[in-house]
Amino acid sequence: MTPNEALYEIRKVLSEENAEKATTEFLYELAMDTHEFHGGKMMTIPLVDEVDNGWLEVWYTPGVSSVSRSIRDNNQVSFSHTARGRTVAVVSDSTRVLGDGDCTPPGGMGVMEGKALLMKLLGGFDAVPVCVDVNKDVDRLVDTVNAISPSFGAINLEDISQPECYIALKKLQKSCPVPVWHDDAQGTGCVVLAGLLNSLKVVNKRISDVSIVFFGAGAANSTTARLVIAAGADPERITMFDEHGALGQERSDFEGEGWEWHRELCRITNSRGFTDIREAVVDSDVFIAASKSGPDVVHPMWIKKMADDAIVFACANPVPEIFPSDALNAGAVIVATGRGDYPNQVNNSLGFPGILKGVLLTGATAITDRMAVAAARAIADYAVQGIIGPGRILPSMADTGLFPHVAAKVASAAQSEGVAKFYPSEAEVFAAANEDMENSRKAWAAVTASGAVKHYPGQKVKELMERTVSRFQ
Repeated sequence: MTPNEALYEIRKVLSEENAEKATTEFLYELAMDTHEFHGGKMMTIPLVDEVDNGWLEVWYTPGVSSVSRSIRDNNQVSFSHTARGRTVAVVSDSTRVLGDGDCTPPGGMGVMEGKALLMKLLGGFDAVPVCVDVNKDVDRLVDTVNAISPSFGAINLEDISQPECYIALKKLQKSCPVPVWHDDAQGTGCVVLAGLLNSLKVVNKRISDVSIVFFGAGAANSTTARLVIAAGADPERITMFDEHGALGQERSDFEGEGWEWHRELCRITNSRGFTDIREAVVDSDVFIAASKSGPDVVHPMWIKKMADDAIVFACANPVPEIFPSDALNAGAVIVATGRGDYPNQVNNSLGFPGILKGVLLTGATAITDRMAVAAARAIADYAVQGIIGPGRILPSMADTGLFPHVAAKVASAAQSEGVAKFYPSEAEVFAAANEDMENSRKAWAAVTASGAVKHYPGQKVKELMERTVSRFQ
């Protein structure tokens, strides 16, 4: 039995309410068992095809000395003659892991490994999970990233609490010799924007006309708001709430370094001066939540007060703020979450594989908001090539044709922004990205077929499913 088959069986056997809870518990327990079974998710395999008959003297000493000397004389050679040019560091201090908060430095490894897995299979490039113990010291984090940057082509920051994540990103964008981005921010914002663009097409509304309520003002939602505004939304029709209430002119708690964009949000949004979310949601068109793991964080009554053809994004992980069934029953027409076992997954996994591939193939020195918006439009446009509707506003991660398409559009945007070192055409980027992505999946398939990777028994999936069902019946 596969996990998908098990999830289907759970939903078929249990009531809707119990099935929502049971599927989450099943996935938690299966994850614990499979991670122990495999000992994690990643391993290193040599890229070269020969290691004997004198080849070790080429790959290692004495032959490799010529590579070292070439890099000494021109550091750019490190991008073409070593793995650096196709390897990303996934860096976290694990202070805000998913919706679970501070998990201690090694607690983020599972997520960072998962990110590396997706980068390899979907993006066609290598990634190394790096969890660091810096005791929330931003300068130590920045120094650490700068120190390891000679080994990587780009840096992906992940699961870092605020405001440290903003401060670190800003400093690293100035000091780090390779591009740095915060995937929880730009990555999530990019995919949410893509989903919003297509949702608005489905309900026949324009982004400039809609009223949007953001619930949560962390890195994901605050950056999503910035990208949504860049794509044409009217900031005066936006209201954002955090645990202290609405962002607005009266807020004085966003002083100091790292909160510059939040201060700007306080200035340009909430033109109607809302202080209560129950008032702000009345006749709103879009509700975007990225707050804390649910369920029951967003109340169905809020959804009932929204305008006709309401759009609801409940993006918290690992459990959305409101279950999709509850939001739909409350009157929403389109509901999206961050999870792949529900329709309409708005997860940054649709964005970062193609975005970072486009960055690596152009040698881009930065990842700008315009590049993120270009990626959002590419994702949205790719979905439209199929059939979009209330149950399908975005492609899925299984739609591997998406990622070279995004890479090509991001590469073009990097060139337009003036941050690219190389200027291949969109067609050349698409072809190179597609080849690398296909080769990564072929290599993984060959390794699994060889028996070098153990097969997790389907019978164990079935037994776990049956135990889960029995607890909830």
